[in-house]
Amino acid sequence: MTEVRFYHLTQSPLEEALPGLLQKSLERGWRVLVQGGDEARLRFLDTRLWTTPEDSFLPHRLEGQGGEQPIWLTTTADNQNNAGVLMLIDGARATPERMLGFDLVTLFFDGADGAAVTRARQDWQIVVSAKIPAVYWAQKNGSWVQKAKSDGQSEG
Repeated sequence: MTEVRFYHLTQSPLEEALPGLLQKSLERGWRVLVQGGDEARLRFLDTRLWTTPEDSFLPHRLEGQGGEQPIWLTTTADNQNNAGVLMLIDGARATPERMLGFDLVTLFFDGADGAAVTRARQDWQIVVSAKIPAVYWAQKNGSWVQKAKSDGQSEG
């Protein structure tokens, strides 16, 4: 069953938080589709993923580069690497119907961006109303702390 995780970035920017979560995904054998709304931002993240973390390698491809990798960076909704995990970044959104095509959906939002926080709250309500299990995580002291959870059976 699909689960949606909301990651509230309050202590570090996406480019610092994303590599660790991608690494954990790879360790679990998951394929990941990272969808963003801006090609320049994805190129920046592509470069960042070649150098972070320093002690490991995150095999990935940027849309248009060709070749299959377990991490795919894209601006489109196409699941080009047959991923089970969808990571929505920089305001990218998905309908509940699309989310149900993945085992796990993560939605990152910047706590310093009021519009992003508002969109995340709206998305939480959409997910919960669609009866999809959801978990809200926030950064605290360099770690992720679970702040809220909906089992997908009832709103909350």
